[in-house]
Amino acid sequence: MNNKFSFRFFFYAISCSLFIAFSSCEEDSALFISPEQQIELGRQLDSTIMASPGEYPVLDASEYPEAYDYLEGIFDEILRSNAVRYEEFPWQIRIIEGDETLNAFAAPGGFAYVYTGLIKYLDSEDDLAGVLGHEIAHADLEHSARQMERQYGASLLLSIVLGDGTAQQLGQIATGLVGLKFSRNFERNADEKSVEYLSDTRYNCAAARSFFQKLEEEGQAGGTPEFLSTHPDPGSRVENITEKANAVGCDTDPLDPASYDDFKAMLP
Repeated sequence: MNNKFSFRFFFYAISCSLFIAFSSCEEDSALFISPEQQIELGRQLDSTIMASPGEYPVLDASEYPEAYDYLEGIFDEILRSNAVRYEEFPWQIRIIEGDETLNAFAAPGGFAYVYTGLIKYLDSEDDLAGVLGHEIAHADLEHSARQMERQYGASLLLSIVLGDGTAQQLGQIATGLVGLKFSRNFERNADEKSVEYLSDTRYNCAAARSFFQKLEEEGQAGGTPEFLSTHPDPGSRVENITEKANAVGCDTDPLDPASYDDFKAMLP
């Protein structure tokens, strides 16, 4: 690491320690990991996930081609939105088997993952589009990169990007990625960005709120999964998403949910 970078990173760390009560360093500070480096970091994390089927049982696209065609169709339609910043990211989506897991997450550089448990818990294609829009936003707004840089340090992430990281380090970071926690502002930003993305599609642009509404209706608000943290609480997030949709003036009419049941039936 050169002296200039070392000084900048030291100053960043000290500043966050001293002034964390007054500002959010993860949101306001410079991001050391460039978009190109985010892509490389995401690729390495994806390779680690794919090489660990015991921990991450990713469904093989060749064995579930219809399921992946359906999911990628939703994913790609969202990515065609004019609101997406990083079109150059190699956007991809994978399905992880785990019917007891209500989770989805996104690595830096546009690598997203969704568990079968979450897919089966949702009620419609609109609902899934809302969740995918939220995860796309975490990568597109560089939330994932910022939070990982803050949690692990820029020097470690850059060493991995340069090929100097160990398998153990990559494994630890991949494990942390699954449960990566974001600030209240980051979660709200991702919710609102999902509305913007979906406003350019045929989907209900406020579909991201459906998951929270279902949790509240079933009395599970206290068990909100890590991928959509409890900051703010589900009720507040429903309200924020609704306000954003009203401000954008986008279509909130739901699609016919019939085809979504067919998608669920394609999964193990």
